[in-house]
Amino acid sequence: MHPEVEKFRERNVRTRDMGFGLAVIAVLLWVWCGVLLAMPYEVGPGFSGSTRKCEARLLTDEGTANVGRIQAPCADERDWPKVLAVLGLSVPVSVAACALITYGSLSFRMSKHAAALAGLRESDAREEKEKEEEKDGEKEKGRDGE
Repeated sequence: MHPEVEKFRERNVRTRDMGFGLAVIAVLLWVWCGVLLAMPYEVGPGFSGSTRKCEARLLTDEGTANVGRIQAPCADERDWPKVLAVLGLSVPVSVAACALITYGSLSFRMSKHAAALAGLRESDAREEKEKEEEKDGEKEKGRDGE
């Protein structure tokens, strides 16, 4: 195989692997968002000096820091905009991951397909050449027999 084809395929594999790396990052952002929403948490010591246990943001009926009560340390600690920012950050990362995976995989497959077609053309040309040589050999035998 030609060295340039090897380099092209290696670049495609690296591009695809970069896409998988970004996909892992996007999954980690989704997991982090899920943890922030679904796991109970504690708020550190405030004015009273004691910690306070808070229920998960997904399961609470209380408002957030933007519309919550005056003294709502749980809502202040984990506000919806912060959680949605993590989720929003995962969207462009996911899109970039999908694009890189698709581009790398498709380019690699197209390269293999082109190599297979070139091999088929080469074998067809070889077969035609062999048939022509057989015909030429038969013609020469026919001339020799005359």
